Amino acid sequence: MRKKVSVVVPSFNEEGNIEVLGMRLLNVLKHLKYEYEVIFIDDGSSDGTLERLKDINDLDGNLYYLELSRNFGHQNALKAGYDYADGDCIISMDSDMQHPPEMIEQFLQKWEEGYDVVYTCREYHDEATIFKTKTSDLFYKMINSLSDTKLEKGTADFRLIDRKVANILTSLEENGLFIRGLIKWLGFKQYAIHYQCDPRFSGKSKYNLKKMVKFAVQGITAFSVRPLYIATGIGLFFSLVAVLYMPYILISYFTGHAVSGWSSLLATVVFFGGIQLMVLGIIGMYLGKLFMQSKQRPNYIVRSTNLVRVKNDFIKL
Repeated sequence: MRKKVSVVVPSFNEEGNIEVLGMRLLNVLKHLKYEYEVIFIDDGSSDGTLERLKDINDLDGNLYYLELSRNFGHQNALKAGYDYADGDCIISMDSDMQHPPEMIEQFLQKWEEGYDVVYTCREYHDEATIFKTKTSDLFYKMINSLSDTKLEKGTADFRLIDRKVANILTSLEENGLFIRGLIKWLGFKQYAIHYQCDPRFSGKSKYNLKKMVKFAVQGITAFSVRPLYIATGIGLFFSLVAVLYMPYILISYFTGHAVSGWSSLLATVVFFGGIQLMVLGIIGMYLGKLFMQSKQRPNYIVRSTNLVRVKNDFIKL
């Protein structure tokens, strides 16, 4: 019996890319020795993405779609694809055409060599903006300096995972997913492939600076409590500074050299007030994650699909 390869593709407002990507994927998959399926996940698109996905089955009977009930975010849409895929290995990629489908053959070659995870590290081409490259470098520096899980610079969600890895990943029901970190945390035998991404075929990137910062914070807080230790260290440092400053205040008072002035006092109060708010904010982020996790809400809800099978943990509406 031939092994089966599943390809999962989260999609949000990518109507201009769906058909072209589907054709390129079929051109690769049809020439392989494996059975295959491609599952596109519509993450609450507001354009014609869903209509394109409903028609894409006409290209090939192994192309499917999942329609989520609203926009749950890229990581949750990716989790939906992993949950519904039933291949012996699962390949994930974006629908903006920046992940070359032709690399799938390299993934499968390394998989056949015994690697459980084959992931990619993105290298930016010459046309990439300085802002994009600098923010990407900053993102991975932040993750690696503040998180216990280390990621190589440019690690992307373009990867292959073996079925045994997928079974563990799909059993996790944690809130605030950071899948590339989870894959690294799981361990197993992993292999990295460096590649230069293709330019976006059509449309605009959905990741602005605000989303990138949120993604970085989510990744850091998902795999480390180090920010809490840093906040504690900051508090102890300034407490020590205040203790060391007390002898100067007492000497100035008893010798009659106390300097009066509201500006210096106000500046000190504002400064330490800001430090306190920062520390409380860090603690609040972790408490917020605990609060959301305690609700035990699903990461996504499927509204419709043309897959014959459905995930048992969810009700098909």
